[in-house]
Amino acid sequence: MTSLRGKFEREIKNGVHIKFQRREQVTQALIKRLGLEKELEGHGGCVNCLEWNASGSLLASGSDDLHVMLWNPLKHKTISRIRTGHQGNIFSVKFLPHSNDSLLVTGAADHRINVHDVNQGETTHVFNYHLGRVKRIATAPNIPYIFWSAAEDGTIMQFDLRCTSTTTTTPNNILINLNVHMGTSFYSEAKCLAINPVRPEMLAVGANDPYVRVFDRRMLSCSTMRIPRSARSPWDNPRLETIEGETYTLPRDCAQYYIAGHLPQKQMDYKKRYRTLASTYVTFGPDGTELLVNLGGEQIYLFDVNKKLGLKRFDLSILESNTSVKESSTPSKNGFSKRSVGTNGVCKSSSHADHDEITSIDSPSQKSHAASSLASSSSSSHEYTVCDQSIDSSNKRDGDQYAALRDCYQALTLDPSHMKAHFRLARCLHELSWSQEAFECLRLFKQQFPDYAKSPACETLDRDIKAAIFSQTEDGHKDKRSNEDRHSSEHEEEWQNNAGDYSLRFCGHCNTTTDIKEANFFGSNGQYIVAGSDDGSFFIWDKSTTNIVRVLRADESIVNCLQPHPSSCLLATSGIDPVVRLWSPRPEDGTENEREVNNCDDAATANQKRMNADPLEVMLMNMGYRISGFLDVDEEEGEGGGGQGDGPANCRTS
Repeated sequence: MTSLRGKFEREIKNGVHIKFQRREQVTQALIKRLGLEKELEGHGGCVNCLEWNASGSLLASGSDDLHVMLWNPLKHKTISRIRTGHQGNIFSVKFLPHSNDSLLVTGAADHRINVHDVNQGETTHVFNYHLGRVKRIATAPNIPYIFWSAAEDGTIMQFDLRCTSTTTTTPNNILINLNVHMGTSFYSEAKCLAINPVRPEMLAVGANDPYVRVFDRRMLSCSTMRIPRSARSPWDNPRLETIEGETYTLPRDCAQYYIAGHLPQKQMDYKKRYRTLASTYVTFGPDGTELLVNLGGEQIYLFDVNKKLGLKRFDLSILESNTSVKESSTPSKNGFSKRSVGTNGVCKSSSHADHDEITSIDSPSQKSHAASSLASSSSSSHEYTVCDQSIDSSNKRDGDQYAALRDCYQALTLDPSHMKAHFRLARCLHELSWSQEAFECLRLFKQQFPDYAKSPACETLDRDIKAAIFSQTEDGHKDKRSNEDRHSSEHEEEWQNNAGDYSLRFCGHCNTTTDIKEANFFGSNGQYIVAGSDDGSFFIWDKSTTNIVRVLRADESIVNCLQPHPSSCLLATSGIDPVVRLWSPRPEDGTENEREVNNCDDAATANQKRMNADPLEVMLMNMGYRISGFLDVDEEEGEGGGGQGDGPANCRTS
């Protein structure tokens, strides 16, 4: 009886059943009613960071105005306005665990980290170790006195208030030095970091490349580096100097890397379009098994840190075992079951596929993912259906080809004789610039389906692939020389080659203008994903389906920060506007929500165009000009809010 009572009491917190609270905190009905509750005014510049305390009774916000404000969010009142002593934009603010909410840590563009005693109204520690802008501070729920920092000098530092000195010129708290592994000719910048709340030994780091790194802190130890004498100006960005005899190379088994599978070879394509791929925010899910990454210049990705997925290129074993067309358990012809697609993608009965069906095989810029996957199957009958929903090429999202390639693999794994999936796999590989793999895939296609080897579509793809192979030969030599110039470490190359793939991706927002844009789980079980956008809106996705659920207008220019309340359906957002906005379910009184963006698809399409726009067009748009093809945007912003410029910047006032 005592044991049962103990288990029951463990599940009850403040009279509320924990499982019930986690399930009902954020529901679909509450999401549909979400609207603006209150604007908290008091800042004089862009609000770059938000942080709830553990109970959700306090909200802290940091700004370009060099102040941190503490709010009572339930009463919509200001508790205190803290002069931080920083000389640059504040990018991160954190409550230190087990300090009764009395200690705040801030990181800023002046390269400094300050610790503030709220009760005493004073700054107790000033750490001037970093030589780049401090972009993120991280804490662990059950680890007091200790916190971690990520800065654009390429280092991750660990601070312990019980023993860390604030006066040394040779900091001995360097936990990770990315410069050692990413290459001496490549200026490494740490942009964001997070500690797994369930497994605090796991530390995730996002940098100025498309890889996300997860380190095991148990295998790391702090090292010492030297601050150069010339590094006196807070706006210089020199590297910390290594010290002879110190070991800065990390153990081989201490890191796991993650990346969207199409990006390793696509980095140069993005650079040609003047787009930088850099993680702007990383966070672990409530149960510690998922890692959410907002990748600047691209999409939002979810990684499973317990089950590492291999990157998809071309698995020959799937096709080589089936060199001739086999009958599936359900009679089909050329990869089609005896069903076709009706309106809205609904499958219905039809006659078998025509002999010339190969000519209708479209580009892999089909809508992919949950909304329109290439193939759906019944686990009992292994019955396959190709659902075609062609979209205009202007609506093609970054990563669609790779998502379609993953769908092709899924279809071929279930049915190796799926003709259309096989051909589209070859086309996906070609569009992803994996030309050798595309050539081999098409060779097997012609061998397996000889009747279609001379079709116009097949011959055209064959010519395109061979031309691509010819043109890539010299480019390959150039890329090889370029990679050799970077001098990345042996461990780094191994970690990148063994990187894990994403499990889900979320599309629709735009993240190109600022480098502090967040993406977060919403709901105690992480049921929803939220992220801000360059169009002044924030998006809400259903995590299980990846579908956009709501789009709400939350800033006149850019939404950077979204921090959900720890236990209620309450969301705090901020951006270029000098206000903090609180969002909660609105009364069901029939009034119109003026903040709602009614057509989510149009908003997503406009944001994809924005991400792929010419940099001059984006600059003009941000100056206030309205560009044809975008949403109704009329932006006017400074270089604050996490942009590329250093130093304090004046944001547009209200």
